Amino acid sequence: MYWYDYCPKHVKSRYQLLVFKAQEPFLPLTDYYHDCLGRVSKSTAISYLNSLLPFFSWLETSSNFQGQRVQWNDSEEKIRVAVEAYLMEKMYCKIHDKDTFRFVKLTNKSPNTISRFLSALKSFYKSMICLNQYPYHNPFIDTQAILQPYKEEVRGVRNDKPRIASIAGTEEPMAHRRVTDSYFKIINDEWQPQIIDDIHLPYQVYKAGQHVHWSQREMIIARMLFETGARASEIIELKVGDYRQRKSHQEVMTFNKGSYGRKIKFLRFSKDTVKRLFHYIETERKAVDKDHLDFHELPDEAALFLSTNGTPFTYHAWYYHWNRAMKENKLCLNPHKARHWFVTSRLREIYRLSQNDAEVQQRKNELIQYMKWKNPDTMHVYAHHFDEAQHRAAHEHMLEQMERREKAYNKQLKPSKKLKPKQQLFKPIHAELIDKDLQELLEGLE
Repeated sequence: MYWYDYCPKHVKSRYQLLVFKAQEPFLPLTDYYHDCLGRVSKSTAISYLNSLLPFFSWLETSSNFQGQRVQWNDSEEKIRVAVEAYLMEKMYCKIHDKDTFRFVKLTNKSPNTISRFLSALKSFYKSMICLNQYPYHNPFIDTQAILQPYKEEVRGVRNDKPRIASIAGTEEPMAHRRVTDSYFKIINDEWQPQIIDDIHLPYQVYKAGQHVHWSQREMIIARMLFETGARASEIIELKVGDYRQRKSHQEVMTFNKGSYGRKIKFLRFSKDTVKRLFHYIETERKAVDKDHLDFHELPDEAALFLSTNGTPFTYHAWYYHWNRAMKENKLCLNPHKARHWFVTSRLREIYRLSQNDAEVQQRKNELIQYMKWKNPDTMHVYAHHFDEAQHRAAHEHMLEQMERREKAYNKQLKPSKKLKPKQQLFKPIHAELIDKDLQELLEGLE
């Protein structure tokens, strides 16, 4: 029922994108998208919009408050009741009342997009209030969560007296960790990256693309996903100038999540993909380019990938091709898993090539810089997978050694009629000769 499309180049409009309800423009979501631009990146704005469209359709067909459908501009109470029902019915969450807010508990059936959905709703009503299109308070802000920290800040240890400056040392230090002001608070949503250790995964995807007759464009983007570890939007929205900025012909500059379009990181891909990319530019792309320019004639601001209409290719248009290939070949794979596969593969190489722990750590830091992770702890979950794998390999080697020694021992053993005196199997070792750390470990085993 709700959908969006980009404004054609030949149409003059203040809107880059229009949201439709059936066949009619729907301005609240259209205005929301454009209000987002500048505060969040374009890809985040699209992600929020995609999270909201199914909910708005559900409001029209399935919402219920005292026997009536809930409208997006109803009071806070009605909106909250509708969202609570949506979370339980469509997203398989469990909701628990807690004072002035609600706890949202995810189940094994819940999608991994609930946090984004709630963030999008909160952002949408924030925009509507700023644009004077929603007359109530934001339904997704718990006002008590805002007031309580303020009360704690002004209240000191002396009864009915304000806090003294922290430098005096007479007051308990304030907690600097911000408590979320969201009305719906997710309580078991600890993000975990997925470990995808199937070395043949990229080739399965390429085969799936060939099966549905992907064009050169789709195949190149898929190859770059697995070879660079980038997000799909970071590849699809590349400009010709992004390629020219790098000295190496195997690299491009691109934006990062949260960089607001600024080109702050580079991607590196294979020589084979370089050949495919230039073949695409000189053939398939040139055919749909309105000026039919080759690579050296193209301006820096020209989009690297074009639609069949000659307009810049979009994530929405690309995802249709990806999704069709996955469905027809029975592959349950979203594009972001290619990023997890890339990190897993790079770590496997780091452990294989490094000679010692210092080299491992250095190469991990290089990978963190390449991925432009804001939180270096992201690496720990991936690394834990390989720490376990190394332990398994070392343990298996120990078991094999034990098996060989057992066979050798049994082979050397000869039967004897005479009983030999019992030998002392373990000779005492003076405590001062044992390494201190080893001694503590052995004592812990007693």
